[in-house]
Order: sequence, then C-alpha cells, then structure tokens
Amino acid sequence: MPVPESRGLVSRSLLREEAYRAIRDAIVDGTLAPGERLQDVALVAWLGVSRTPVREALARLEQAGLVRTTPGRHTLVSPLDVRAARDAQSVTAALHELVVRQAVPHLSTVELDAMREANDRFARALRAQDVPAAIAADDAFHGVAVTAAANTAARTVLEQFTPVLRRVERLRFSSLSGRASVAQHARIVERCAAGDAEGAAAATRENWQTLVPLLDRLHDESTAGHEDAPGTP
Repeated sequence: MPVPESRGLVSRSLLREEAYRAIRDAIVDGTLAPGERLQDVALVAWLGVSRTPVREALARLEQAGLVRTTPGRHTLVSPLDVRAARDAQSVTAALHELVVRQAVPHLSTVELDAMREANDRFARALRAQDVPAAIAADDAFHGVAVTAAANTAARTVLEQFTPVLRRVERLRFSSLSGRASVAQHARIVERCAAGDAEGAAAATRENWQTLVPLLDRLHDESTAGHEDAPGTP
C-alpha cells in the first residue's frame, strides 16, 4: 500500500482524532485511491501511532462509507458510491440550513468577518485551481455557522457525512461550476449580517443544492458504464 512519505504526523494528545482525520483526508484527496488495501502496519508507520487508534479510525471511516471490510478481513478504500453521496447531500444540506438558521441570532461581527475572509480565500483558491485549498476554505466558511449554532447533534452528523461529499466536491471545485459558490457564499453572509435567518437558510440550501446536478451526472455515467459492460443486458 503506497502511503505519504512523511511520518510521525500525529501528536500523542490527539491520537484518535488525528489518525482518523489523516486517513480520511488521504482518502478524500485521492492519495489513498478507491480499491486500495489499507494495511495496519503501513498506516502505523506513516502516522507514527499504535494500532489501536488506526483501527478505531478505520471503524469510523467504515461507518462513514469511506472504507469497507471484506469477509477476509481486508480493509479497502471504498469506491465513490453515488447513491450514498446523494443521501449524504440531502442530509448535510438540511443540516447546514438548520445550523445557519440557528446561528444567525448569535453571529458576531468577528464571525461574519471570518466568513467573508474564508470566502475570499475560497475565491483565490478557485482562481489558482487549488482544489485542496478551496475545500479547506469552504469548510472554514460553513464551519463558522456550525460553531455558532452549537448544535452538537448536527455537528456529529455533519462530521460523519461531509467527507463523502468532499470526494464529489473535488470534481466540482476543479471546474468552473464551483465558482458560483463564491457569490452564493456572499449572499449567505449578507443575509446573516442583516439578521435574516430564513433568508440565510434559503441561501445556504441553494448553495448545497449545487451538488445535485453533479451527482446526477455521476449517476448517469455510472449507469451507462454498467450498461456498456460486457455481458450486461
């Protein structure tokens, strides 16, 4: 199993969470490719941790649909499951709409400025075609409202399902279609600053709905590929 060359990335105080995030991010950015067999020994060497946090991380990733364990107990990186991504999109869109509605009464000037700054970084990353930076800035933008809402249940579900969508968003943000999100983000901030919780929620829903056409296209492509496969009726 090929792994990144850097080693010992995980601090002792955050072993479980950082091991999970490191493996998750490597799957999302394609470093660990679909179908890749994940070996405990290689992951331990890469992260500089014991097997326990690695196994716990893999269990969490299996719950999120990013890895799967075969009957022979081999752990593999899951292929992109379009149906699962569609389910994740519907859930995350609804939850982001909810947390923005809850956050608006509590957003300070500092937090609004943080949203604007994240959107500026997002726009610069798109212009530079820096997809990882665009995803990080998008996370930061939406994360302001998630933090302000202080809805622990929503945060937990978003942390589980957002990585599935990030695999899809790597495709969107690498294309011109991702640039529409800059204006949508600006609209969200505008409504938040005006204290318009319903307007901000509606703008957030519109922003997350932009993934739907891409998911539809991926579904059509996967369906066509199945129909074209040898022996397929």
